[in-house]
Amino acid sequence: MIASPYADDLARIPVRERRAHVHGSDTAWWEYGDPGAPAIVMVHGFRGDHHGLEPIVAKLPGYRLIVPDLPGFGESSPFAEGPHDIDAYAAWLGEFAEAAGVTDGAAADGPRGWVLLGHSFGSIITSAAVARGLAPRELVLVNPIGAPALEGPRAIMTRLAVAYYRIAAALPERLGFALLRNRGIVRVMSVTMAKTEEPALRRFIHDQHDRYFSAFGDRDAVLEAFEASVSHDVREYAPAIHVPVLLVAAERDDVTPLAAQHRLRPLFDDAELAVIPGVGHLIHYETPAEAAGRIREFLEGDAA
Repeated sequence: MIASPYADDLARIPVRERRAHVHGSDTAWWEYGDPGAPAIVMVHGFRGDHHGLEPIVAKLPGYRLIVPDLPGFGESSPFAEGPHDIDAYAAWLGEFAEAAGVTDGAAADGPRGWVLLGHSFGSIITSAAVARGLAPRELVLVNPIGAPALEGPRAIMTRLAVAYYRIAAALPERLGFALLRNRGIVRVMSVTMAKTEEPALRRFIHDQHDRYFSAFGDRDAVLEAFEASVSHDVREYAPAIHVPVLLVAAERDDVTPLAAQHRLRPLFDDAELAVIPGVGHLIHYETPAEAAGRIREFLEGDAA
């Protein structure tokens, strides 16, 4: 295990683990910070779990940060019925917000309300949920998927990923699991996305992917979620989103290039674009302090 460079900051924030049955999933989530503080619900990306967002949590003291494992990943069970598609995840998120208590009473109606944040695949899920009626005060999208996955500078890599997941689906279950969890393939993915030149930080990122990128117990859930992740993007939902939006984009994102983020912003009624230089699709690991600072400025204005 590689020590987290954000461990000291995270250790100062109290954490509580919770669990409830939500939309057919035994859903696990973690709450960080003061239970009476303004709430931010955070949704992680594809194949990750709550650990991936802990570096941003560590840099956002003063909030109640609620981070679930998506159904089918981490410690949350798959949906009991139906596919793991965007419709199901969006419906689950609406029910989860209610289960976590953020849509009730002061949490929803207070001076700041509650905030919804999605990273990567989580940006699609959160956008879909808000477009369909979920009503946070603000929406924050980190490394938003703002263009089709099969286009852009990494289209070839995406097509290879599609082939990889389809082969994993076609193989017998044991072999399919082995392919999905292959450490060499996970490392190639990790090396491709990491942009930092700091050896210690690169080791931490690779260790995080080694430990949590294969934390799933249902092959079908992973394969269905992958199909959902490459079949949709935030552009579909942006015109129906009427809350203030912050897009935290990366200058060197291989998944959605910066030019596509500039095209995405005007599709919303009210959106700001904050660009973090020198980083790619791993803002949450490489530049969480910068991301947290942009989020705090967006939510608190001059008070930040």
